[in-house]
Amino acid sequence: MTNPTAAMLVIGDEILSGRTREANAHHLAGRLGRAGIDLREIRVVPDDHAVIVDALNALRARHTHVFTSGGIGPTHDDITADAVAAAFGVGIDVRDDARADLQAAVGPGRTLTAEHLRMARIPHGAELIANRISGAPGFSVENVHVMAGVPSIFVAMLDALLPSLEAGLPVLSGELRFEVGEGRIAAPLRELAEAMPELSIGSYPFSDGAGYGTNIVVRGTDQAAIDRAIERLTAIRRSVG
Repeated sequence: MTNPTAAMLVIGDEILSGRTREANAHHLAGRLGRAGIDLREIRVVPDDHAVIVDALNALRARHTHVFTSGGIGPTHDDITADAVAAAFGVGIDVRDDARADLQAAVGPGRTLTAEHLRMARIPHGAELIANRISGAPGFSVENVHVMAGVPSIFVAMLDALLPSLEAGLPVLSGELRFEVGEGRIAAPLRELAEAMPELSIGSYPFSDGAGYGTNIVVRGTDQAAIDRAIERLTAIRRSVG
């Protein structure tokens, strides 16, 4: 079985400028791995309509799912919804169910402002993604899932969305620490990777107060295969001291 694949498109000048630290990709990667969806690509783009459209069209053609983060708020630079509509060649307008979600969030008797209604503009044919934090929904158009950039809202939207998506086998992992540098173990690691192509074997050097070394992480969907790889890594660790 081959797991579905995914890409993430992070949208926002504030990320590229360093003004805001990006946190959603880390959360998404962990959740997708546990759900059996392989995150293969993360791309960051500015608040530029043409750039967003081009990136969306490239990513949605290559992956089972595309998750976006950012650009669906009430201000002039929140242009993601319009870019998604353009990428799919569909119209966009205020939708009654999105308006109702926002009305419920602000409370009965309060008039929705133009800024509220901007967040109720949804591309035609989209499915809403619930937002239990602020009420302003995300949405999915085919395999593109559009969510907020605010981390707490992104998390809430992902919680609402994930159970409905095509998924696969959870990605499992094992790890072993070596108290030697990568150069000492590069050759046996290469041999192990070639012998077990069904696994992903990553080498991550570190340096701490006690010295330096290498953490080896084995990832895959078969726990028995991971266990066999860890056994072989343990033997390699004994051989290098």
